[in-house]
Amino acid sequence: MKTILQHIKGDRAIWAIVAALAIFSFMPVYSASTNLVYVVGNGSTLGHLVKHATLLFFGFLIIYGVHKIPYRYFSGGSALMLPIVFILLIVTLAQGTTIGGANASRWIRIGGVGFQTSTLAGLVLMIYVARYLAKNKEKVIVFKESLLQLWLPVGLILMLILPANFSTTAIVFTMVLVLTFIGGYPLKYLGFVLGAGLVALLFFILMAKAFPDAMPNRVQTWQSRIESFSQEGSKEAYQVEKAKIAIATGGSFGVGPGKSVQKNFLPQSSSDFIYAIIVEEFGLFGGVVLVVVYFLLLFRIFVVLKKTTTIFGTLLVVGSGLPIVFQATINMAVATNLFPVTGQTLPLISSGGTSIWMTCIALGMILSVSASKEETEEDILDDNPLDILHETID
Repeated sequence: MKTILQHIKGDRAIWAIVAALAIFSFMPVYSASTNLVYVVGNGSTLGHLVKHATLLFFGFLIIYGVHKIPYRYFSGGSALMLPIVFILLIVTLAQGTTIGGANASRWIRIGGVGFQTSTLAGLVLMIYVARYLAKNKEKVIVFKESLLQLWLPVGLILMLILPANFSTTAIVFTMVLVLTFIGGYPLKYLGFVLGAGLVALLFFILMAKAFPDAMPNRVQTWQSRIESFSQEGSKEAYQVEKAKIAIATGGSFGVGPGKSVQKNFLPQSSSDFIYAIIVEEFGLFGGVVLVVVYFLLLFRIFVVLKKTTTIFGTLLVVGSGLPIVFQATINMAVATNLFPVTGQTLPLISSGGTSIWMTCIALGMILSVSASKEETEEDILDDNPLDILHETID
């Protein structure tokens, strides 16, 4: 154990929090997977648990590998990855797997493994935005120049994510605005960007309404979710109703691990709505403890921020760390009916490969920043993406 700890660098508290979340996830995933086995007829509970454990094992290998990379490489790496992500999103829209017959093409299969490209795109985009802000921190930002260098890539990526995944688009756009605000981008320009984003969304909705065959059921799905959440007396979505029953059944201390009843009726019980199953089995106490753990992670992220000596390092930690906690908050808010249904998983808890691995990459980058003691602003900002590619190949 001592030998292993010697190779682990960075904030030890973050390592401990991530390990605690991963270990805790085994019981709710094992319990909630009975829905997939006995209702959907997919696999076995032990099989789903082994798959989840395998994904987490490789996830920790990803964290370890990424945290060993000097974080200055992530700056130029984001510029290299951006066109690759752009191509992957186009392929996903053209050939992605549909869900329930609707045009929700979020997945492509690479080597037999399902891959959700929007999660990778969001992470790469956040790093790219951090790179731009760090490079222009001491310069007077000209709005017209930033439109081409910053907002054109952001807009193109978001436009490719939007048709299949509105919630991810909204979260990534929100996080980009938060990051640019923290990075010192002029507030008056952010107002224009926000307005342009809303106009683009309105235009997309109008086009989807005018040509329903092009994107069947997508706008209707968003509309029905918002209406079921906001209108008094409206018929609630089935999964929200079952989630509320699960939470109410849990009481203060829950019905006990593995004893959930609503897992047999609640769709996505092992992914999007796993928090409701956790509260049913571990009660309000378990639900609050989980919230506290995520906020401890947020606190440790701020500790890393305070110790970071470079602008890019600071923005990288913000851009990769805040979305994790924000996504967790959204997931728990949906399960408790405080927010419309979005389809966002609970980081490191929910089953699912891509989301777990993207979260692990983000955590690895945070730990890389916290482990660094020698990086300087000049080393990072002078990095040429082609030089990084050359070093990687060598």
